[in-house]
Amino acid sequence: MDYRSNLPERVEVLGAPIDPWTMEETVEATDRIVSGGLFAHLIGVNADKLLQMRDDPWMDACVRRCEVVNADGASMVMAAERLGVAVPERVAGVDLMRELCALAERKGRPVYLLGAKAEVVTKAAEALMRDFPALRIAGYRDGYFGEDEFDRVVEQVADAGPAIVFVGITSPKKERLIERFRELGAKGAFMGVGGTFDVVSGCIPRAPMWMQRANLEWLFRMAQEPRRLVKRYVVGNARFFRILREAERAQRR
Repeated sequence: MDYRSNLPERVEVLGAPIDPWTMEETVEATDRIVSGGLFAHLIGVNADKLLQMRDDPWMDACVRRCEVVNADGASMVMAAERLGVAVPERVAGVDLMRELCALAERKGRPVYLLGAKAEVVTKAAEALMRDFPALRIAGYRDGYFGEDEFDRVVEQVADAGPAIVFVGITSPKKERLIERFRELGAKGAFMGVGGTFDVVSGCIPRAPMWMQRANLEWLFRMAQEPRRLVKRYVVGNARFFRILREAERAQRR
């Protein structure tokens, strides 16, 4: 099955591959993947992920191998526009997760939540069951395990039989875990969602809509977790915009 049929072809933005799809097209592609019994690693690229790709050859290769690569950051959509690359919209991870839960509810497909602290992932599962009453949650567990336990976790998740797995673990551990699912022959859609379980569970609030629309969600997140995120956003964003300016100068030449 060609899950990319009739969807826009992949482009590159600042050297990162991007599927220039809307939210609706991303959900459509994921539906085709699950229906066809395929494996897919869904990943979102933002400024931080772009920098990880430039610093880590393994991460660069991983992102290029992923079956679905969204522009998860407003910075990537803005960069695409400034460089004349057509990327229709930002597909935010937290929003995509909810859309995929809605898809799973409609189609009767089970989902699995993997990651965060035990109390956080439990609250996230409870919140999703309230928001999507017919959603089948095949299981959930925390993300506190080492890479030496990956195979055991893969087996545990596989035994639950989910069609979609949301992995709420930090990078690069979550990417390495999802790729281990690939290596061991797993089927289904596996989406890295970072700290989204904290938002879904209500443990950390999401930015108000006006900040989301103004592309300031990063600022709200940094205010919530300054010790963890100041370096990522302040230093990382400054480096990202230097890369963008260099790309613009090279394009003019």
